[in-house]
Amino acid sequence: MGRLVLAGYSLLFYLAMPLVWLRLLWRGRRQPAYRQHLGERHAVYRQDLACRRRPLIWLHAVSVGETRAAAPLIDALLAVYPDHDLLLTHMTPTGREAGSELLAARPERLTQAYLPYDLPDACGRFLDHFRPRLGLLMETELWPNLIAAARRRHLPVALINGRMSVRSARGYRRLNSLIRPALRSLSAVAAQTTADAERLQQLGARQPIVCGNLKFDVTPAADKLQLGARWRQAIGRRPVWVLASSRDGEEALLLDALATVGVADLLLVLVPRHPQRFAEVAGVLASRGLSFRRRSSAELPSSETQVWLGDSMGEMAAYYALADLAVIGGSLLPFGGQNLIEAAACGCPLLLGPHTFNFAQASEDAIACGAARRVLDARQAALVASELFAQPAELLAMHTAATAFSQAHRGATARTVALIEKLNGKVA
Repeated sequence: MGRLVLAGYSLLFYLAMPLVWLRLLWRGRRQPAYRQHLGERHAVYRQDLACRRRPLIWLHAVSVGETRAAAPLIDALLAVYPDHDLLLTHMTPTGREAGSELLAARPERLTQAYLPYDLPDACGRFLDHFRPRLGLLMETELWPNLIAAARRRHLPVALINGRMSVRSARGYRRLNSLIRPALRSLSAVAAQTTADAERLQQLGARQPIVCGNLKFDVTPAADKLQLGARWRQAIGRRPVWVLASSRDGEEALLLDALATVGVADLLLVLVPRHPQRFAEVAGVLASRGLSFRRRSSAELPSSETQVWLGDSMGEMAAYYALADLAVIGGSLLPFGGQNLIEAAACGCPLLLGPHTFNFAQASEDAIACGAARRVLDARQAALVASELFAQPAELLAMHTAATAFSQAHRGATARTVALIEKLNGKVA
């Protein structure tokens, strides 16, 4: 039965490939990087591995957030296994770009590539080309054909930093006959929270272990914090509110709210999640007649600037260092919320909308310790922001609580490495 289900899934995937390629090319119009390394999407690689004799650990981090979260783990694995190299795979250009920064610091031991689409032949070519000794999948990357191909090759694969929201679990249950065998084939599962572990176990994972969230172990880059401090000094004492990693429609909601709830001399900083939306958000600002500048223009906001558009990549820590307060994007509309942990690590007070299912436990913990406040919508966010800007002592208390919250939850990297070391007999 399981083989028939997997065969049916594979057939549907093959039939859908024309649509997949049309979508890839369409996205490539707005983000040209999607048109690069196209062969790797079907496991056609240019890397010549004949000269590499060292065993390889493979780590899959689909996009930007997972890649940056993996940085401390990568350092730890390279230290624990000095005789191994590491293959880092992605699915998005932004993830690959973030991975390139890690590669630049460790070029002699890191290899980078796209993970192919989850087709049986492509997955087989990928594993036969790189021949890793161990596979590590970040968060929710459960690809049935990939895991089945690894099982046939007796390659141990672990899910690390695993998370499973209520919404995702509901969707996976509809694919139970496909997902359960994949989860049961994993050699180990390291979950972020007890709730994640319970949901993963209900879906079929064998004895998942709670190791915590790797994102808490990411230290904001010192140069980015210094950049934010320089911006702060140049901008002066104006209140600065950041909408961080915003998703489609959230900028307009917040701008509408601020039109009715004024904050004197406010500088609003909008940092869209996806670079292909930078021009779109600039158009929204222009259509409203707002005075704005773009980070990409290399001009800092003047005293007349109402909005600064953060159209840059890799500078989120600098925006948090600049901010007096941030609202986490993806939480005002039902996208599930973006990473609030990086903001807390920068000591930035937070507002969270009602939709934080991607970071449910971290959100509740941040609220409980006073690092964040929950708001119901953009208008309430504007009202609470206005109140907080009038209470500098309260903002300072939230800053202190955010820093303490970040420090208290560290340690996931060490626990994850300990779990991986238990597979050492299979890795060596």
